[in-house]
Amino acid sequence: MSRHGISRRTVLSATVAAFAVAGPLANSALAAAKAPKVLVIGLDGTLLSRIKDADAPRLKALMAAGLTAPSSIYADPMAPTMSGPGWSTLITGVWPDKHHVKDNNFTGHKFAQYPDFLTRVETAKPNLSTYAVSSWAPLTDTVFSSKVDTRVSTPSAEYDTGTTSRAVDRLTSANPDAVFVQLDNVDHAGHSYGAASRQYLDAIHGVDGQVGQLVDAVKSRATYGNEDWLILVTADHGHTDPGGHGGSTWQERQTFMIAVGGTITAGSTRYDVKMPDIAATALAHLGIAIDPAWGLDGRPVQQPAPDDFDTLRARLTGPVDETGIGAGTVGFTHTPPSGWSVDNSAMGTGGVTEWRGWSFTTDEFWTKAERDQQRECNVRARNVFAVADGDEWSDRTVSGTFDSTLVSPDFPVTGGRPATLTYTTFYRQESPQKGEVLVSYDGGTPVSVKTYTADVPSRTETVALSVPSGVTRAKVRFRYTGGNNWFWTIDGVKISTS
Repeated sequence: MSRHGISRRTVLSATVAAFAVAGPLANSALAAAKAPKVLVIGLDGTLLSRIKDADAPRLKALMAAGLTAPSSIYADPMAPTMSGPGWSTLITGVWPDKHHVKDNNFTGHKFAQYPDFLTRVETAKPNLSTYAVSSWAPLTDTVFSSKVDTRVSTPSAEYDTGTTSRAVDRLTSANPDAVFVQLDNVDHAGHSYGAASRQYLDAIHGVDGQVGQLVDAVKSRATYGNEDWLILVTADHGHTDPGGHGGSTWQERQTFMIAVGGTITAGSTRYDVKMPDIAATALAHLGIAIDPAWGLDGRPVQQPAPDDFDTLRARLTGPVDETGIGAGTVGFTHTPPSGWSVDNSAMGTGGVTEWRGWSFTTDEFWTKAERDQQRECNVRARNVFAVADGDEWSDRTVSGTFDSTLVSPDFPVTGGRPATLTYTTFYRQESPQKGEVLVSYDGGTPVSVKTYTADVPSRTETVALSVPSGVTRAKVRFRYTGGNNWFWTIDGVKISTS
């Protein structure tokens, strides 16, 4: 029963009966009437690559039936690749620089400002039933708030078996609308034996069966035909081959989203999905509008927003001069997307080929070029992004300075009316380096609207533009000058008008 004494099944039965005589629009109306519900399953320390290697038929069936989105996370100094920051990011929908969880003690967290997604459900739609159960107690004791209807920390003696059975019972015998389940055993196997071990694969096989139990519990519900379930599977971090996490290696920084249900396309793969999208996706499926004032970093996967740089993924090639990336890793091109250009007329010669002037790259390729210099903190760029990296360019003999300008296509504007330039950026400074954003109108002289001469953490910039009367087009230039200094990233460039 709902908290108002009338079961959703009763309401839906009445709705179905009404649609039975509603005429030719009955099918579409019936589909719209299905009650949206969400199940989020977290598999601690699980690598997507090892799921693919393991005997994991239920997880692979979910991948075939829905979306598979490999993703990556931060490293120090934003936060180590530990469970506290990882789960907090997944559950709140913001990165560690907002929720402030830097370890497994949760000291200084900002969950009051950035609450968990189930608390946001309760705030927006208090009639919905929320449930969280975890094998790792801090999640249900600390991250999820007391506003959540039911929070259960499984006794250690029961562990994942108890967590699974409790979740199955709730799914089959009650009427939850939003459920979170965390299972821990794969992480234990990773610590004890390493991600390259047989035991790690066996642990994935075990959790695969538990995921199957949860999915079966959803599908066995008497009201399942009247419900629209979205199932999300994810992980808080990865593991090294020898075992362990917390560092900055690519394996430790791995996570993923597997999504089935709702409007998700079967058998699809995407590279623009990020860790905070789990919370945003769950909220959107439940019909909860995301308020910009919440400051979420996540965006719903149901609302993709690819940019021009993402069209370059199929053109990316492997390393040329970089030796630490690995021959099998593709991830850079100097060829800009349609409408864009790169002006290297003042660019020095020599240097590392991959980074001579503005390049277009991925998180994997760029961070593997040189770890632990904060490149891992470029968390708000998605998929393919642009980078000017004087530091890496200078790793081979150069002549002259780094002076390269990334030039956008024309954006439509209305003369005399305000416009807003937005883009995602991450800038690390060392003198005499400089970053400058310039805007020109109708082919006129570019005017500086933003200058970078100090560190800027990963963020979305918003620049108000004063559009001159009579003009119809605006072009943006990003000019980076320096030498053996640091770097500047740009992504998601757009101009909007009011």
